[in-house]
Amino acid sequence: MTSKSMCSGFNSLKLALLKRKSVTPELTLTKGVPVMSVLKSLIWVFSCVLAMPVTAQMPQGEYLDGKDSKVGVVLAHGRGNSPDGNVVGPLRRAIHKDLGFHTFSLRMPDPGADSPDSPELAASFPEAYQRIQSAIEYLKMQKGVERIYLMGHSMGGRMATGFLANNPTAPIVGFIGVGLTAGGKEPVNTNLNLRKVKLPVVDVYGDNEMDARAASFRKSLVSENFTQVEVSGAKHDYRGYEKPVSDIVIEWLKKREGR
Repeated sequence: MTSKSMCSGFNSLKLALLKRKSVTPELTLTKGVPVMSVLKSLIWVFSCVLAMPVTAQMPQGEYLDGKDSKVGVVLAHGRGNSPDGNVVGPLRRAIHKDLGFHTFSLRMPDPGADSPDSPELAASFPEAYQRIQSAIEYLKMQKGVERIYLMGHSMGGRMATGFLANNPTAPIVGFIGVGLTAGGKEPVNTNLNLRKVKLPVVDVYGDNEMDARAASFRKSLVSENFTQVEVSGAKHDYRGYEKPVSDIVIEWLKKREGR
């Protein structure tokens, strides 16, 4: 059914109703327009509306199609990075290659500030939430994905955990954090956000000062559902340590998916 033919049906019905006079014994709304004809038009038009497929717009980012897989991973890059940049780029490709999952690495908004106390930083979070939600809807409605994991690196981790903390009913089955940072108030403070997240979490961090210090405050969260893994020698950008990070995440995903 095209939009043109559908509009034609609506216009015919509208014309008939606008001309309506009194119902005659012959059951007509007006001359030459029987009641049954109008009712059939109504049924036809509304059946076409109900039959129209529900679609979701594809957000900006880098997508790898998992074909028949029912599992997807949405990735959020760090500040000044890109959907195919360090950490998220190698990770999305490794997950797709080794597990065959759908991966969608989003283009996240640039907050224009890196201080966790900056008002501009918090102001960018609603847009980040919208992009994450759009990716979820796209994977579910367009690709038939049933289980979605959310991943974030650095600033992307702040935004992703903020989304989870403020959307506890979102259809996410687990969170992957790499190089998570703290500081500031909610929703920009990853550590505070994670205290509200009840999902399975894998927290990957380097032994550099910034990552290790932030990770030390999350040790109290470690449980059967919350795993911390250190990547010895890794700096915050994880350059040169892409494979260890991917191996950790892929092994965790395998366990979560019963592989």
